[in-house]
Amino acid sequence: MNPTIPKTEYQERMKKFQANIKSAGLDAALVHGIECDCAHVRYLSEYWPTFESAGIFVPAEGKPILLIGPESELYARGRSVIPDIMKMIPYRESAEPQYPGIDVAKWSDVIKASGVKTLKKLGIVGSAIITMPVLDSLKSEMPGVELVNAGETLWSMRYVKSENELACMRRAFEISEIAIDAILNEIKPGMTEFQVIGIAQREIYKNGGEYEGHALYCFSGEHTNNAICRPSSKVIGTNEMIQINIGARVCGYSSSVGLPFSIGKLPENQKKLQVFGLDAHKKTIELMGGGIPAAEVVSKYEKWVEDQGFKKFMLYGPCHAIGMMEVERPWMESVSTYNLVPNMTFQVDTFFYDSDFGLRWENGVAIKEQGVEVLSSKYMKIIEL
Repeated sequence: MNPTIPKTEYQERMKKFQANIKSAGLDAALVHGIECDCAHVRYLSEYWPTFESAGIFVPAEGKPILLIGPESELYARGRSVIPDIMKMIPYRESAEPQYPGIDVAKWSDVIKASGVKTLKKLGIVGSAIITMPVLDSLKSEMPGVELVNAGETLWSMRYVKSENELACMRRAFEISEIAIDAILNEIKPGMTEFQVIGIAQREIYKNGGEYEGHALYCFSGEHTNNAICRPSSKVIGTNEMIQINIGARVCGYSSSVGLPFSIGKLPENQKKLQVFGLDAHKKTIELMGGGIPAAEVVSKYEKWVEDQGFKKFMLYGPCHAIGMMEVERPWMESVSTYNLVPNMTFQVDTFFYDSDFGLRWENGVAIKEQGVEVLSSKYMKIIEL
């Protein structure tokens, strides 16, 4: 049975979030989520919108209200740990039906139900994904209320994972490795990239994953030099680079395991970069640990890559955080200003590319007082089928 997040943990999160809202000088916050990036909303409520978007209106003092589109009331009541739920037109699906005959709330109804006494400053959490219909409705129905980007009031809570969150992530990584087992056992020349992804999806759901942790990768040949790509109907051949990144999701928490491999021998230049990429991947892990400045990890990694003579093949690196989303804050960059803290979780994301091929090694780690806990390591090796 998969691990879960207990209801008490959601309640503790909400109390802490409300304290953060108050400390930030806000009267309330509006948290936004969509189907493909539901993390903020799900983190506080366990609700995951489908087709529609969703929000949570959270007063600094008072009751949080889950905001949904007109079609999802029964679904939301069966899933949300927040009992107070209201339907609103701005959260409807993108086809924008009018829903005549369905009673929906206005922002004045939400404010009254939440118990907020004064609303002069409203924090927005999820500014990168909030929709125009929601923003337009706020501006038209809340004249005089100042809208403030307040993402850090919630992001700061998600950086360090609880033991329950780590348990969900460990299981997600386990399922990802099971799916890769099946791919490597079943893949053969003549299959398409789509068919390879089908193997992974079968194994993810068969072994208890609730969904893919991200858009699953399988691409081969020249396509492998794409830092971001999708599988296609391309037929997989021999003696070419094959890239997979497979991730399962468990109780809202994502994973991803990435490796480059081949069926038959690779050309010498490709094999050389494949081996170096794995060395660089392991080097990154060596550099990480509690109390270490994130920028220091990046600068040492980049210098090491340059000293080895491979800088021209590097696009970016070396890590980004992982949790409810496979890619989430904080990134680890040369301009980062934070230190690594125990139970922060990262994807060690090692990507190198040339004109006609590329490769990515990717595995998850949790920061510890000394070093890291590697969440996926089974396929940190050169594979030639």
